[in-house]
Amino acid sequence: MYDSFKRNINYLRISVTDRCNLRCTYCMPEEGIPLLHHKNILSFEEIESFVKHAASRGITKVRITGGEPLVRKGIATLVEMIAKIPGIEDLSMTTNGILLPKYASALKRAGLMRVNISLDTLDPQRFREISRIGELQDVLDGINAAVNAGLAPVKLNCVVKKSRLEPDAVLVARFAQERNLSVRFIREMNLENGTFYEVEGGEGGKCSTCNRLRLTASGDLKPCLFDISAFNIRTLGNEKALSEALKNKPACGTLNSKGKFYTIGG
Repeated sequence: MYDSFKRNINYLRISVTDRCNLRCTYCMPEEGIPLLHHKNILSFEEIESFVKHAASRGITKVRITGGEPLVRKGIATLVEMIAKIPGIEDLSMTTNGILLPKYASALKRAGLMRVNISLDTLDPQRFREISRIGELQDVLDGINAAVNAGLAPVKLNCVVKKSRLEPDAVLVARFAQERNLSVRFIREMNLENGTFYEVEGGEGGKCSTCNRLRLTASGDLKPCLFDISAFNIRTLGNEKALSEALKNKPACGTLNSKGKFYTIGG
C-alpha cells in the first residue's frame, strides 16, 4: 500500500484512549484535560473492523498507544482481537509502564509481542517533577514485569530537551545498557509550531521514509502527526477514510494547530 510519494505504508498506530494516569509536563496540562465522552470513543469492534480492512490493504504492523493504553478497560481483549487478524505481523504497545505489573502476563498471552516504556529519568524526585503525580519505582516495576512476561524486546522511550548527553538521559542509557534494553531518545516536539526531530534509536521523524498512519480514539485517521488532516472512519467508512489518508499524506510534516499528543499518541 503506497502513498503518492511511493512510500510503503504498512504501520498503524492506534490511540485507544485520551486518558492517562500521569500528567507529564511535555504532554498534558497539570489539571488534566476535557475527556472524550464514552460514545465518542471507538469500540473494540470498530477498531478491529478498521484493522482488518487496513491489513487487507497492506498494514502489517500495529502499535497501541494512548493517552495511557492500559487504563482502557479490557485492553487485553483488544490485543487478542488484533493479534488474530491475518496479516498483522508485529503488535506492540507504548505505555508509561505503571500498570504493567498487573497486565503484562495477560497482554503477552493475548498476543502482544513487545512494549515501549516511557522512562525520562532515574532520579525519583525528577520523575515526580516531570510526571507531576507518578512514582519512579512503579515504572521500574513495570519494566521488570514486561521483561519477565517475555514482552521482548523491551524498549525505553526517553524524552530529552536537546540531546542524549543530558544528565537524565545519560542515566537512562546506562540503566538500559546494564539490563540489555534498547533506548530511544525523543527530543521534545511542538505540534502547534511544527517543531519536530528525528528520533535517535528509532524511525520517528524521518519524513522521507515515514510508513505510518495514526487512528485516534475518536476515529480520526491521520496521515501525519504534524498535519491538520484527519479522516474519520465513522463518518467516511473504513475504505474511504483509508484511501483519503493515503492520498493526503504529505511529503513532510509541517504543523498541527488542533492536535494534542495525548489524543494522537505521539
